[in-house]
Amino acid sequence: MKLHPLHSNVVVKPLEADETTPSGIVLPETVDKDKPEQGEVIAIGPGKILENGEKATMSVKVGDKVVFKKYSPDEIKVDQEKYLIISDSDILAIIE
Repeated sequence: MKLHPLHSNVVVKPLEADETTPSGIVLPETVDKDKPEQGEVIAIGPGKILENGEKATMSVKVGDKVVFKKYSPDEIKVDQEKYLIISDSDILAIIE
């Protein structure tokens, strides 16, 4: 992938939602689904520059599975793959 996020931005590949409900109903592709709220970190920016001139450390690393705010990411397509660009501050948790 040739995406290099800037500042405190993170590139996330959304995790695919289950195609069946807990009761076993298979959902067709045409069903409107909510935006994904979980994903895997693919790339991270270098961190924003603080007032004292130092770079802030990023709270996630490549490979982390994360939970983020529902409407915060910007969706982009690169080579027919969907990715999300999220600010580090909009990531709520790391899934272990």
